[in-house]
Amino acid sequence: MISRTLIAAMLLASPAIAQDKQKADGPPKRIRSVLLYNDEQCPKSADPEEIVVCANAGDSPYRIPKQFRNQPDESAGAQAWTNRVETVEQVNRAGLPNSCSPVGSGGQTGCTRQMLQQWAQDRVNRKAKEAQIP
Repeated sequence: MISRTLIAAMLLASPAIAQDKQKADGPPKRIRSVLLYNDEQCPKSADPEEIVVCANAGDSPYRIPKQFRNQPDESAGAQAWTNRVETVEQVNRAGLPNSCSPVGSGGQTGCTRQMLQQWAQDRVNRKAKEAQIP
């Protein structure tokens, strides 16, 4: 019975002994982070006070990551129906009033309208930019 109690006490005290030893040694003096490409191997630390942390960064440092390589299809068939309708209306609008087109009698009113809209948008942008300045 006493031997069991003695063994249990030793097992409970062993983590505390290990923690005391770690406190005496302290944290490592140097931690080095390395990015690995392709099949590169993680370098070994020459100093026992150094920890080397390696991470696999992919194929090559000069290559675009896979998630950005394939761009979405932007052909007419891949666009939403509303975008296609807006494009058709814009193309067919030439010559109509407020179209800003050299063709037809109503094109000049659209140019003035576009200039006024652009002026108003520039004014809004300038006020927003000035509001950000402390």
